[in-house]
Amino acid sequence: MGTSPPLRSLLFVPGDSERKQTKALASAADLLILDLEDSVASAHLPAAREQVRELLLGNTERSAQQLWVRLNALSSGLLLQDLAAVFPGQPDGIVLPKASSAEEVSEVSHYLSAMEAQAGRPIGSTRLIVIVTETPQALLRLGEYPRASGLTASARERLAGLTWGCEDLSAALGITHKTDRQGSLTFTFQLARSMCVLAAAAVGVQAIDGVFLDYRDLEGLKRDIESARRDGFTGKLAIHPDQIEAINAAFLPAASEIEWARRVVAAFASDPEAGVLSVAGQMVDRPHLVQARRILELVARPRGTP
Repeated sequence: MGTSPPLRSLLFVPGDSERKQTKALASAADLLILDLEDSVASAHLPAAREQVRELLLGNTERSAQQLWVRLNALSSGLLLQDLAAVFPGQPDGIVLPKASSAEEVSEVSHYLSAMEAQAGRPIGSTRLIVIVTETPQALLRLGEYPRASGLTASARERLAGLTWGCEDLSAALGITHKTDRQGSLTFTFQLARSMCVLAAAAVGVQAIDGVFLDYRDLEGLKRDIESARRDGFTGKLAIHPDQIEAINAAFLPAASEIEWARRVVAAFASDPEAGVLSVAGQMVDRPHLVQARRILELVARPRGTP
């Protein structure tokens, strides 16, 4: 948990669209989410499972781009069929939607462990990203995740990140508008977004911002990403390849940030016992050192490895 560099761009791709999959594979997205849930009609699901498995089997070199699969929710009764169909392709990870509790995440992790053991894969090698705000129950039970009685040890170890979404939550609550007249999220969705980033920090995993739906509005996307990064998110879900360039650029530190981070790390390296130091005329302490190391981690380590 928490050993991989943050993934900047995570692109959803319909599991039954070869055209969109080909385009996504040629993109600069750090990670593709091959979708078996919302983007696939139920009648097409069996064919989509086969198509996703074949794509996984045909793309085993993933040093630059990971391949994950979004399954149907545990509550749908379809998850195990999805998992059995795609697991022979050795997905790098699973995106779990509509998870209403840490208990559900632990149950899915148990299934993954069983399949890993059967396939001779290391236990915990299939990572998990969980969408944690799609039901009212999920939002109310987010506090379970960091508790000792919440996630099982195996689920905690394979958890890579938490992300949020508002479409399903909006439908569940009967909300007609997710934004106010100024275009800002209304209170309920601000709460969901904030709870996601808080829970991720408490568990020690990556906080991944939700989708920006209007893929043609690149200026709006840039503003959305700036807000996400400012609030502690380190990556973002995408729905179209045209969004990837802006997302990747925004989640790379600026040259000034990198220089600041190097100076902070060097200062503490020269005086390891210090609690507070002066760097470029500003006082920095241990939390600043943690932040500096995170910035350098973004640029020093290769992406794509699970």
